[in-house]
Amino acid sequence: MKLFMKNIKTILTLIVSTTIINVWLFRFNDETIYRGGDALNMLEEFNIYGFSETFTYIIGFIKVSCALALLLSIYYNKILLPAALVIIALMFGALVMHFTVSDEIIKFLPAALVLIATLTIVFLNNYKYSSNEK
Repeated sequence: MKLFMKNIKTILTLIVSTTIINVWLFRFNDETIYRGGDALNMLEEFNIYGFSETFTYIIGFIKVSCALALLLSIYYNKILLPAALVIIALMFGALVMHFTVSDEIIKFLPAALVLIATLTIVFLNNYKYSSNEK
C-alpha cells in the first residue's frame, strides 16, 4: 500500500508540475475556453482581474518555480511542502479571481483540479502508514 501511495503521489506531482509549466511557458498566448472573462491570452486574463502585466509575470515566475520545485521534490522530499503550499495558495487565488468576474463553472475547472491534486499530494506525503504494513 505504501508503494501504491508513493506512486500516486509521484504521478500527481508530474501532472501538476507539467500542467503549470505547459500553461505558463507554452500556452501563455493561446486562447482557451478556461481563460477568465473574455480573455484571449494570459495577459488579457490578468487584466480582466485587474492586475498589471508586471504582476502577471511575477505570478508566472512563482508558479513555474514552484512547479519545478515540485518536480525536484520527487527526489528531494524536503522541498515538497513549501512548493505545494504556494501552489495551493495560488490556485485558491485563481478560483477567487474566476468567482469575482462571474466566470462560468468550466473556467474554474483547471484551477480546481490542480488545487485538489496538490492537496492530495500533501496528504499522501504526510499519510501515516500502519506499523503492520511492510
